[in-house]
Amino acid sequence: MIKKIFITDDHYMVIEGIRSLLQHESDINWMGHAMNAAECISFLETQQPDVLLMDINLPDQKGTALCKIVKDKYPKVKVLGLSTYNQQSVIRNMLGNGASGYLLKNASKEEILEAINTVVEGGEYLCMEAAESMKHFDTQKTVITKREQEILELICNGLTNPEIAEKLFISLPTANTHRKSLLAKFGAKNVATLVKMAVEGGLV
Repeated sequence: MIKKIFITDDHYMVIEGIRSLLQHESDINWMGHAMNAAECISFLETQQPDVLLMDINLPDQKGTALCKIVKDKYPKVKVLGLSTYNQQSVIRNMLGNGASGYLLKNASKEEILEAINTVVEGGEYLCMEAAESMKHFDTQKTVITKREQEILELICNGLTNPEIAEKLFISLPTANTHRKSLLAKFGAKNVATLVKMAVEGGLV
């Protein structure tokens, strides 16, 4: 399967470095690059890559905000955050805004290819440093209400939103809102990640 790749980064050396690593791969189609958010959005209006490598610090907009815009408009595009830093808060924001993974800019060719293949197949990829940073997430610092705690426990027990609404005698929109709030507070991209974080944090 040929994978279409596009990169958005304001450092040409980074762009060229990654392009040179991937250019001879038979299953990679290098679509080009953008050096800011505006150029990226303009490109996506005419064609979309399978994977978008995205710098978290762009001159005209933060990558975390751009990631949300891209995923809202083009949900099929897989976003891989790209950074020189592995701060937990940034990683959580990228994943929370729809990114499928996170790479440091010193990643090897093998690591970049592994990340691309993983997200194209529907998985999530965190480089070793990012994964290590996320291990130290302190769920005790995440403040949730008593009602959210109840809903979190029901989510972890596999109940759907309609089932939660019926069990707690609340409306379906209210159940939906609580679920979205929990995902946002934990910086979780999906329910599976939320459940994992809740269990590892001893909240359920």
